[in-house]
Amino acid sequence: MSEKLRSLKEEVKEELDGISGGLIDLGRQIFDNPELKFEEYRAMEWLTEELEERGFTVDRGLGGMDTAFLARCPSGGEGPTIAFLSEYDALPGLGHACGHNLIATIGLGAGLGLCSVMDRLDGQVLVVGTPAEEGGGGKIELINSGVFDEVDVAMMVHPSDRTLVGRGSLGVQELEFDFYGEAAHASAQPEEGINALDAVITTFNNVNALREHTKESSRIHGIITDGGEKPNIVPEHASARFYVRAAEPSDLEELLEKVKNCAEAGALATGAELEITEEGHGYQPMEPNPVLADLVKDNFEALGEEVEDYEGGMGSTDMGDVSQKIPAVHPYIRIAEEDTPSHSKAFAEASNSDAGYSAMLTAAKALAMAGVDVLGSEESYRRIVESFQGD
Repeated sequence: MSEKLRSLKEEVKEELDGISGGLIDLGRQIFDNPELKFEEYRAMEWLTEELEERGFTVDRGLGGMDTAFLARCPSGGEGPTIAFLSEYDALPGLGHACGHNLIATIGLGAGLGLCSVMDRLDGQVLVVGTPAEEGGGGKIELINSGVFDEVDVAMMVHPSDRTLVGRGSLGVQELEFDFYGEAAHASAQPEEGINALDAVITTFNNVNALREHTKESSRIHGIITDGGEKPNIVPEHASARFYVRAAEPSDLEELLEKVKNCAEAGALATGAELEITEEGHGYQPMEPNPVLADLVKDNFEALGEEVEDYEGGMGSTDMGDVSQKIPAVHPYIRIAEEDTPSHSKAFAEASNSDAGYSAMLTAAKALAMAGVDVLGSEESYRRIVESFQGD
């Protein structure tokens, strides 16, 4: 590493140390005021107000979403554009049990930190506010509206019970199956009815038979959302909702068809009519750029963070769609004891703990320092682009 880059990274760390109190206060404020997908008005305003106070120009309401924003560092010039992404939606009933209050301030801090040295680097720095990661696909809306067309590299960090860098995510699509039968008295005239609930149960049995023949990385999980009204009435309507996940786009497409066939077979076996709906946006698998991931890992370790190699289950995120379009990383940083599940009360507590905010500051530094590497080294950026094009 050149002396110039080393010096710039030290300045970035000093900058973030200097504003750490404000970042922590904002993280606590967002935690104490959880807002669901597409309703993150206060979080968006607090984040953009801070960015404007620091000289960023801010565009709000992007991609048809009131709570999306793009903020641009006032310094910079010709060269690659780096976007640090902030998420800030909460979970129903659990608040910030996925740590999005920390993701919001990590993206903010990384953008402010790198912007502070952009008078000596070539390129542009953006902070992009991405609503509705929890099932709304905000990043997909931003992709479709062209927000990421000017972005060359995208980065964010997610809280976890481990610090991981190269971990990807599964693609996912939500399916809704509505079965329509014929009501009848379940005791006196059952032969006159068509049992829509039987079609749902048959679908579950078919899916369970399918599991033996799916890849280990694939996941299928579902719930019954309507099972009828009373036991003595043959259910004329029943419904189920499934999430179908896979590690590769082609695998996801194939598995979706197989799960749909399971429902078709349930309808055929019972005589029910079937309506299939693909709910919301499907998320593509996350494919971390390996060169960019190595840069983030190096900076994590330079800050004293131990990065683990981990093989295990994965969830899904709309950051996967970003990674399919441009070089991107979505590393994780430890804020909780090992094996603390996300989307739990324990993880929510960790997201508002001293350890959580310490990790937030480390993550913001690591991203900003990786940004120095990308913008300060033509060789690093070239390798990132070549790796992405090769994939």
